[in-house]
Amino acid sequence: MGGVLLLVGYLLCGAALMDALLPGHFRLTRLWLGLCAGLIEMMWLPALMAFALRFTRASQLLGLGIALALAAIAQMMTRAVPRKRRWTDMPAWLPFALVVPLTLLSAYLLHTHVLRESGGALYVGQSTYGDLCLHLGIATSLRGTAFPPTYSLLPGALLGYPFLGDSLVTSMLLCGGSLRLSFILSGLLMMALVYLGFVIFCWDLTQSRAATVVAFVLMFINGGLGFIYALDGIGKDATAFKEIFTGFYRTPTNQPDLNLRWVNVLCDMMIPQRTLLAGWMALVPALWMLATAARKRSARLFAILGVWAGAMPMIHTHSFLALGLISAGAMIYCLLHASGSRWRGVLLRFLLYGVIAVVLALPQLMTWSVPQTVKGGALKFRFNWVNNRGDGSLIDGYCWFWIKNVGLIWLLMVPAALCGRRAAKGVEARRQAAFRMLGLGALAVYVVAELIQFQPNEYDNNKLFYVAYMAMMPAMGWFLVALFNRLKGVRGRAVLAAAFLIASTLSGALTIGREVVSEYQLFSQAEVGAARYADENTPPGAVFLTGTQHKNPIAALAGRSIICGTPSYLFFHGIDYSAQYLDLSRMLEFPGDSEELFERYGVGYVFISNYERSDFAVDEDWFRENGELVFAEGDVCLYALGGVHRNSTES
Repeated sequence: MGGVLLLVGYLLCGAALMDALLPGHFRLTRLWLGLCAGLIEMMWLPALMAFALRFTRASQLLGLGIALALAAIAQMMTRAVPRKRRWTDMPAWLPFALVVPLTLLSAYLLHTHVLRESGGALYVGQSTYGDLCLHLGIATSLRGTAFPPTYSLLPGALLGYPFLGDSLVTSMLLCGGSLRLSFILSGLLMMALVYLGFVIFCWDLTQSRAATVVAFVLMFINGGLGFIYALDGIGKDATAFKEIFTGFYRTPTNQPDLNLRWVNVLCDMMIPQRTLLAGWMALVPALWMLATAARKRSARLFAILGVWAGAMPMIHTHSFLALGLISAGAMIYCLLHASGSRWRGVLLRFLLYGVIAVVLALPQLMTWSVPQTVKGGALKFRFNWVNNRGDGSLIDGYCWFWIKNVGLIWLLMVPAALCGRRAAKGVEARRQAAFRMLGLGALAVYVVAELIQFQPNEYDNNKLFYVAYMAMMPAMGWFLVALFNRLKGVRGRAVLAAAFLIASTLSGALTIGREVVSEYQLFSQAEVGAARYADENTPPGAVFLTGTQHKNPIAALAGRSIICGTPSYLFFHGIDYSAQYLDLSRMLEFPGDSEELFERYGVGYVFISNYERSDFAVDEDWFRENGELVFAEGDVCLYALGGVHRNSTES
């Protein structure tokens, strides 16, 4: 309950802050931005306090006090400024019809995909089976730690992965929240804010109900033409349709063997990839601010955007980079179309935004992002994303790769960005300018992501491509509706429109259906018991010797440090773990000859399950004779090691 109260406190502070800073905007917009601001404050303020106090309950409460002070000061300074009283200018049914159903679906998926308990074991869905343990481990290991934090999966290695979306859960844990509820509640709130924000973003740009609905559907039920491959498989084998809903990653949006890589954003990005979700929660408001500030020539909003953007690198670095590229494209467009001497005002406003963002972001980038990405050697030239075999040749033809992955929408991106009448004036002209401005920014993201690989896993560039796609959706919705209206009187236009929408969403809908019914056991009852024992009976600084399986209950559920985590995480974060892997192998297989290693790493406990027994030739007899068996259930054993155990307990 304390964790929920802490969350509510930050949300109220954020709502009061944005209500004061943006009095001229609709109440719904201020509330949405305020809730997002509250979450960003909950990520950042305790983290800043942790540099002096460690990441403890005290740092959470002190951060909340600062958030309260900021809100109070902002309210006092603007108390005489009239607020816009209207909630919104869009039809009331529009946000309800779009946001509520998808939020309810998301709530169900989070319920089934985040540590659902059954018979003492913990279950997840298909999309969270791989990624969830990383986020669990970060959230549980940050409790009480000094900042800047290190990886619990590789003690001593700086945690360069953007961790603030997970620290949000840690904050709730420190104030009495449960791990499952903290993940679900904060995740669902961020998802709802992304949905609501996208509706507001599209409506403000299009002022069209139909365009907003179309853009929303294409954004979140996205998928390419993979259903064609699925239907072809069904024609050859009647059981192929069932395989979509029962096989492991056999959906039409994610089959690497068929070069289908444009996954559904709801199932494979927002639900499992919590860092991306937190990034989008911050990104959608940033895109709205950028478009609104440019349209209204508001230096105030540009300054707020600078602070907002400056907070983003350690929330989600890819979103920060994509926002920077879109902003650069928007600035170039605005400068090229500024009449007379207005270009000076345009340049000054963008410089105000850029300088604030860079000043705030640079320490984060130099402390965390650059050492892990640039110095780790992850940056390299790679043309055409995952369609590149690695030797310069392409798997599919360039255009066909994008058409089959993104769908027919890919063919309409340029026409959508250029849509509109040249003679348009007033509001219509500003709308077209916003489309083109965002379109040029989206093109900048697309080109950079097509040419540069930023992570060891080339697939991660999709986190840039999806932002370009998102920025184009308002224009795409407006363009498709305008095209439909232009076809008035043409026979079969409704059938044509329905066919286009089905072709654009069928793959995504099948993927969502697969996630709804998916279920996999993540941790057995014995593993849960061992993690509970470790959490309740070992000191926070205890170091455990375990295998390198990604389903590691000690790291994920107890938050304790282990010698070396799974290469599935460490390699793709650009971290060299080779020495630690060799050392843990030696300690498990030749413990009698590894006294120096046990001392060097400070190993106090040894976790042995069937994973360790299958991956290593574990000398379990030595641990039975020289350690104390403190937990045993099923295939799981937990040993405490004598003198080292006493030292770690005292630390």
